[in-house]
Amino acid sequence: MNIDASLLMQAAAAAAGMQQYPAATLYVVATPIGNLADMSFRAAHVLGLVDAVACEDTRVSAGLMRHLGLHKPLIAVHQHNEHEGAAQVVARLQRGERLAYISDAGTPAVSDPGAVLVAAVAAAGLRVLPIPGASSVVTALSASGDAASAGFRFVGFLPTKAQERRSAAQALAGQPYSQVLFEAPHRIRAVVDLLAELCPGQDLTLCRELTKQFETVHTAKAGEMPAWLAADVQRERGEFVLVLHAAAVVVAGDAELPELALRALALLSAELPLKQAVGLAAELSGASRNRLYERALEIKKAREA
Repeated sequence: MNIDASLLMQAAAAAAGMQQYPAATLYVVATPIGNLADMSFRAAHVLGLVDAVACEDTRVSAGLMRHLGLHKPLIAVHQHNEHEGAAQVVARLQRGERLAYISDAGTPAVSDPGAVLVAAVAAAGLRVLPIPGASSVVTALSASGDAASAGFRFVGFLPTKAQERRSAAQALAGQPYSQVLFEAPHRIRAVVDLLAELCPGQDLTLCRELTKQFETVHTAKAGEMPAWLAADVQRERGEFVLVLHAAAVVVAGDAELPELALRALALLSAELPLKQAVGLAAELSGASRNRLYERALEIKKAREA
């Protein structure tokens, strides 16, 4: 992208310069999640104002700073050195400097480093001020259209080990609020397949490459998402944010099984013989034993495939 960095910084100063920016303060600055045009004037102004920038990856952050026409000392503070990096940041703040912290993309400390640093700065009696901006969590929620949700929960990445991932996913089914997950391209199919099995009737919004050139936002029943994903190999590429919608409230007598019944069946069938699992799920949920038995056979078939 060709921009006049000096004009950008002048515009940023004009828009944000009247705000007070105290010394001896850590500024937690949100940066774009893909599209550089999402950089806020205030974030750009603060990065130009601080004495140094602590960051998750100096290589990534150097590119952003070049885009802004800025030249600041960069301090690596990532998941492997966050405690040591935090001590260095605290020492500089105690000398009266202003420092910013940025992650590779989005809002720091949301499934990224930053929380340890912020806690250390606060424990030292120093100020922490947020500079808000892009967040893939809120971006995905805004496009999900989950009108039935009673709030949301940020889940982040599910465990990498299959059994731990299954246990974590089982806890997602049937909840009355939106749940936001992150996933990498090499695991997206496994996670989508798992959600299709455990909560097939819940809506699922899949967001791929948010704000980037090949951005995709697709909502379907979780049970339908594996087929949609498999229909085009391009759909499995990129970085993913998933929003599992709130479970629908189903009244007794409806043709579809309630999410409570599906969740109970998924949990019980993983540990008990099929008939016993069906019986207990029926007692717990009041759902039809015959419908539960049919669903249990589907689950068994999917696990054996």
